[in-house]
Amino acid sequence: MVRDTAVSQVVAAYLDHLTVERGTARNTLDGYTRDLRRYTAFLEGNGVPELGGVGPEHITAFGVALREGDSEHRPLAQSSSARALVAVRGLHRFAHAEGITEHDPSRDVRPPAPAKRLPKALPLADVLRLLDMPAAEGERALRDRALLELLYSTGARISEAVGLDLDDIDESERTVLLDGKGGRQRLVPFGRPALAALDAYLVRARPALAAKGRGTSAVFLNARGGRLSRQSAWQVLKTTAELAGISSSVSPHTLRHSFATHLLEGGADVRVVQELLGHASVTTTQVYTLITVNTLREVYATAHPRALG
Repeated sequence: MVRDTAVSQVVAAYLDHLTVERGTARNTLDGYTRDLRRYTAFLEGNGVPELGGVGPEHITAFGVALREGDSEHRPLAQSSSARALVAVRGLHRFAHAEGITEHDPSRDVRPPAPAKRLPKALPLADVLRLLDMPAAEGERALRDRALLELLYSTGARISEAVGLDLDDIDESERTVLLDGKGGRQRLVPFGRPALAALDAYLVRARPALAAKGRGTSAVFLNARGGRLSRQSAWQVLKTTAELAGISSSVSPHTLRHSFATHLLEGGADVRVVQELLGHASVTTTQVYTLITVNTLREVYATAHPRALG
């Protein structure tokens, strides 16, 4: 029997569904939670406390509010507002499928297509300078060098790197088992410089860090002997980039983007890079091919004698 239910209750049920039945990644859940909390407040502010009372016009108005902002919220970028509308559409599809609402008002509402932005990748010289920056001695320095080498050598997300346990690394085979989005695992090889940095850290630094904690299987440890957080790992990258004198913007994905771009520039097949990155679709990976094409254009324009003719 169809029933109208408070928006907040349906949102809670939908998030539980994503967590338990869909295995949605933590970061995605956090984003959906924020988006749907804002959607709930928007509906209540417009006199719509029950999900069954929502029409397409409410969803369209919410999209406008996301892009224009209001007294409590700044305007969102196109990509962020599109993600919020994806969360809203998912909520309504769930409610309709579960018989909570009679209709899905979001069916004909399409989020704006986000502009295709190229990921930022560092030139190889900058990456090498970054990787050489941490000192060769000291517990944190050895940890930071191993972390950065592994990030660039495997293309791992920062969250995947800090989530590594000791059993996930096979030094004899030079492979690492990464837990990606949606619970998907992948086995990725890594190079000899990363192996040397990991070995130095695991032998000469990790035992001292581990002695300060209560015992954990995490590979990368903080100063208290616990698992290094994603935020702390991101700070390691940011601080090291500043020390290396890298002026271009550095993000948590900088080494991942550089890994993919440098592989493709070196002749790697896009589907191989897809597997290494853990992308569910090759379409996601193909954005990196745009970077290499742009690089080729730049080289052509500056090097070919008739490029401007």
